[in-house]
Amino acid sequence: MAKTKMVFQRLEKKYIITQEQKKLFLEKAGNRLKTDLYDASTICNIYFDTDQFALINRSIQKPPYKEKLRLRSYGILKSDSDIYLEIKKKYKGTVNKRRISLTLTQAQELLKHNKLPNKSTQISTELAYFMNFYQPKPKIFIAYERNAWIGNEDKELRITFDTQLRRRYDRLSFTDGDSGKLLLNKNQALMEIKVANAYPLWLTHILSEMKLYPTSFSKYGTAYMSDIVKEKKLTLPKESAHSEASVFTYQQKEAYSCLQAY
Repeated sequence: MAKTKMVFQRLEKKYIITQEQKKLFLEKAGNRLKTDLYDASTICNIYFDTDQFALINRSIQKPPYKEKLRLRSYGILKSDSDIYLEIKKKYKGTVNKRRISLTLTQAQELLKHNKLPNKSTQISTELAYFMNFYQPKPKIFIAYERNAWIGNEDKELRITFDTQLRRRYDRLSFTDGDSGKLLLNKNQALMEIKVANAYPLWLTHILSEMKLYPTSFSKYGTAYMSDIVKEKKLTLPKESAHSEASVFTYQQKEAYSCLQAY
């Protein structure tokens, strides 16, 4: 069995496409792509944030550096399944993802008591620092069906298609099913292209021919704007110069340290 990767650094771009466009894209890609080891799976996430939603509020303002914290599970959850606690950071277009694996019991302890397991690793220390700095709590459950493909020649190329995106704000648990209110319509898919450096030429040609253009889309951000900001008629907070400086000083340090870790 392949060893699960715990650290990622790559460029990621997102595209909202129809099911027909997905089919045509894969036909044009042909044997340049092959299904990933984990081709089809249900992915469940629980995102953490502060009481004032500071993390997602900052993220949707499109700063040079932003970060998210989530728990993630893959496929049908079993008692011995791994659940991953991930910190996802984006700095000037480069995405870094670092994570540790938890048991179901450890994940439940984190959800109920904000208690991290005792693991003496660099990533665990980083996660503990993040938790201590923000004091985040579980806020939203997001699930979707994912199909994943990788490059036949370029193994660093990964393309995923997420459908049936759904969310809920209650039952923030991995043991209560994966139901939720749809985030995109049934005919839409979120395509993500992930590369270490530049797109291969054939991929650029297909995207140009099909007139597919990248978009700024966040699953958590879209749900937050739709359900919390619009429904409750909230005004997004504007950070003061002092808070902007203090948070960004912390985030600049984190961005620099995570990029230097590779």
